[in-house]
Amino acid sequence: MIRVLVVDDEPLIRAGIKMILTSDPDVDVVAEAGDGREAVELARRHAVDVVLLDIQMPVMDGLSALPELRRAAPDARVLMLTTFGERENVLRALGGGGAGFLLKDSAPGELIAAVRAAAGGDAYLSPGATRHVVDSLASGQAVGRGDEARRRLEALTARELEVLALLGEGLSNADAGARIHMSEATVKTYVSRILAKLDCENRVQAALLARDAGLGV
Repeated sequence: MIRVLVVDDEPLIRAGIKMILTSDPDVDVVAEAGDGREAVELARRHAVDVVLLDIQMPVMDGLSALPELRRAAPDARVLMLTTFGERENVLRALGGGGAGFLLKDSAPGELIAAVRAAAGGDAYLSPGATRHVVDSLASGQAVGRGDEARRRLEALTARELEVLALLGEGLSNADAGARIHMSEATVKTYVSRILAKLDCENRVQAALLARDAGLGV
């Protein structure tokens, strides 16, 4: 059973998230919080596997709560709830140890998939926003990183490069598998292997590296 803590200052959003998650028999929402401070206290009291953490909240926002949550519940994986307008905050969250981000307007199936992925130890980056974030970051990157990026990509096989290019497009594992006629589980294995070879912590970092190298552009 995946034990989840839902943190959002809007009760209706919390109720909606809880309704969606509990439709999965393997997920149990064990606690809810309306701000980051309350979330930290609840994380200390409950053995949670995944925390869904809103970024914009009163008392203590998600970015401020993230490091405290990491200390209070070091084994819990924290997924940030965000919108397109909070790209910079998302990047700070990923750098601060967040397990990924999920757009608030994501489909119910994606919410469940994100929680499952996080509970399984994977970083989850909303496919609908990955390319948007990559484009935003790439526009401000310094010139001259291409040679280094291409050198790092030399460690990958042709099939791994193909999968990496799809990550750069923001495709989920399921969509990438459908594109190249590969099972979702196999794509997941490839992604884990790619991240390890490239020494990347998450899909966004790998997608940025692909962008620097000109892969799929």
